[in-house]
Amino acid sequence: MRRVLGILAVLFLSVLGVTGARAGVEVKVDIAAQRMTVVAPDGEVYDWKISSGRDGFRSPNGVYRPTRLEKNWYSRKYGGAMPHAVFFRGGYAIHGTTSVGALGRPASHGCIRLHPANAAKLFALVKKYGASQTRIALNGAAPDNLSRFAKAKTHKTKAAHLAKAHSGKAKIAKARTHRSQAVTMAKQDRNHGWDAARGQIMLRPAIPAGAYGYQPYYPSSYGYGSGWR
Repeated sequence: MRRVLGILAVLFLSVLGVTGARAGVEVKVDIAAQRMTVVAPDGEVYDWKISSGRDGFRSPNGVYRPTRLEKNWYSRKYGGAMPHAVFFRGGYAIHGTTSVGALGRPASHGCIRLHPANAAKLFALVKKYGASQTRIALNGAAPDNLSRFAKAKTHKTKAAHLAKAHSGKAKIAKARTHRSQAVTMAKQDRNHGWDAARGQIMLRPAIPAGAYGYQPYYPSSYGYGSGWR
């Protein structure tokens, strides 16, 4: 009986070992650390530097399965080679890059970039064990230095808008002041002209009482005679 139980235990452990060996490829992308960890079914573990989406191009967090494999691919949208591309969501892929100097910091348009040799290794693992047995998990956000840069840029933009609005208000106030001054000056000029004309009238000499042609006309019916005097 003990012998039978021992055989069953060995068989059970063997089944567990086979099941563990058949577990798929685990790909974990830490966007904050700009690192990728790959655990292969044979127990091999890889830790590689990556480049995720730079400022303005976010890499999508989530858990995915590979949708297709492209050994040689070229992005017509962004004009760049994407060797050993493992697509996992629409146009997003894990692929090799020639910009190896940028690895370790965000530099892509949203894809996950790897050293060409590491991309080839991952491509081979996914192809060997199958897309259905591969799990890709992206988690985290861009490093704080980029967040601070974006925040400072936003504050700078807001400050520029506020300065522009203040300048516009100042221009409007200045224009209103000029218009008010012009209206006041026009009124003063009009009043000054009337005062000058009135002064000229007042300065004219008085007409002599006996001047001909300026005497009042008295009709005979008033008892003063008739005609002009």
